[in-house]
Amino acid sequence: MKALRVLLTGLSVLLPAVAAAQDFPSKPIKLIVPFPAGGPNDIIARVVGQRMSETTKQPVIIDNRGGQAGVLGTDAIAKSAPDGYTIGIVSASALVINPTMEKVPYDVATDFAPVTLVTTVPEMLVVASNVPAGDMKELIALAKAQPGKLNFASAGVGGMPHLAGELLKLTAGIDVVHVPYRGAAPAINDLLGQQVEMAFLDLPVLLPHIKAGSLRPIALGAPKRAPASPDVPTTAEVGMPDLLTENWYGMIAPAGTPEAIVATLNRVANEAMNDPQVKQKLANQGLTVAGNTPAHFRDYIGTEARKWARVIKAAGLATGK
Repeated sequence: MKALRVLLTGLSVLLPAVAAAQDFPSKPIKLIVPFPAGGPNDIIARVVGQRMSETTKQPVIIDNRGGQAGVLGTDAIAKSAPDGYTIGIVSASALVINPTMEKVPYDVATDFAPVTLVTTVPEMLVVASNVPAGDMKELIALAKAQPGKLNFASAGVGGMPHLAGELLKLTAGIDVVHVPYRGAAPAINDLLGQQVEMAFLDLPVLLPHIKAGSLRPIALGAPKRAPASPDVPTTAEVGMPDLLTENWYGMIAPAGTPEAIVATLNRVANEAMNDPQVKQKLANQGLTVAGNTPAHFRDYIGTEARKWARVIKAAGLATGK
């Protein structure tokens, strides 16, 4: 009888969870974007979220929560109810860079349920129109001629654009000053206004300004040229093969989200990413669709954390925890 009571108790807990998973989703899903509207994270979430909404027949509501290079919005995901109705698409900065550099209010290993890697995107180095440098050689020479005088913008301390700039400093042996912003959009505004000289930023947000001629591209931090900007050489082509700076964005849910719901989110997200129109929209922005299993995404996060930890240590960026 005791064994039967234990079994029945277990079933009473399990069955509602199974039923909830089978009915999921039955109401709108909130998709947190830890950056302001207009940046690459926002672009990706809106394109993928719209297709997910069509598949699930439920609204996917974008919730922009910028601040601290994605930390604030990512923490909001960690503290949400683990029912699948609050998820997020977040960047490498919040999951592998900031947690290595400083104390953050969440534990990446225990506070999240990885869903899938969504996209990868190279960082592109650009300069403001008033900077007298047309290529990498000229830019490095200009920086070396006036150490500490030039500066580079980023989308926030600890973001991939920040780390890309630091890797440029280490690789080229130059001294340029970091100027962090609250997202890519305000960083670009000051680049356009010639308040800062250069920046490594995600390709999608730079493309309109490169095509308009208002920002000058120097190099792409990727193994091969981007179809969206075929005339821009890679960092390897300009003699800096170690300057690989590829950002990525992944979907996560709060820890404790039932595995069946995570599996549903994974399936719906991957179906959205494999939709030809979604692929084309993202490709037009210089983004490469990824997609994998929750387990593979968890392993990927660990690999990336170890990679960028080496750069953080070399640049002396860790502030302690």
